[in-house]
Amino acid sequence: MEEIKVMNLGNGDYEEISKLMKSLQKKRIEDKISDTMIIVEHEEIVTIGPKARRENVQVSNYPTFETDRGGGITWHGPGQLVIYPIIKWKPEEQSVRKIISRLEDWGISSLKVCGINSYKNDRMQGIWVDGFKIGSIGLSFLKWVSRHGLSINIDTPGMRVEELEGCGLNAGMHTSLKKLGYDRDLSGQKLDFSRLEKAFIDTCKEVLDRNPILENIIQ
Repeated sequence: MEEIKVMNLGNGDYEEISKLMKSLQKKRIEDKISDTMIIVEHEEIVTIGPKARRENVQVSNYPTFETDRGGGITWHGPGQLVIYPIIKWKPEEQSVRKIISRLEDWGISSLKVCGINSYKNDRMQGIWVDGFKIGSIGLSFLKWVSRHGLSINIDTPGMRVEELEGCGLNAGMHTSLKKLGYDRDLSGQKLDFSRLEKAFIDTCKEVLDRNPILENIIQ
């Protein structure tokens, strides 16, 4: 089984992490590093993908950054777990739709171990709970090495997520687990960033078929 290095960067500026992802992607293409998973929490930023730019989507009252991942606009900020898998996908794995589905499965499996029933939506990619979208996925590829990744809204501030029309959905369709009443796991432990991070690491081997190797590099 392939290994995947886990880099927990703590709080990270989106633009700086974006540069890091590009550097790691290049190194992974050249086999200078193994598969790598970045775990980070961003300050508030709304990333604007190519689809949103083509459709001239306007975002007001939020800081923004143009990105090259697939999709429209996505909110990032405090109370959200973000995972960026820099993975060289094997020939038998090389399907964009299948990779996205696999990341959805990873999120669903991780939430399940915390006692939360989540699911896919046939019309809109991402991770859903109780009729609301709490997880987004957006990727870009170069020589079948992925960049960007997925996010899970755990306990986001105010109504910042809910007030944004993102990923082709009306305002109010995105929310966080806390606002849906999910603030504890099955054992009664607080469902926070650390708990959900552990759930993703624990399910990585089963869902992604890669063995996570942790590095303690929180900044």
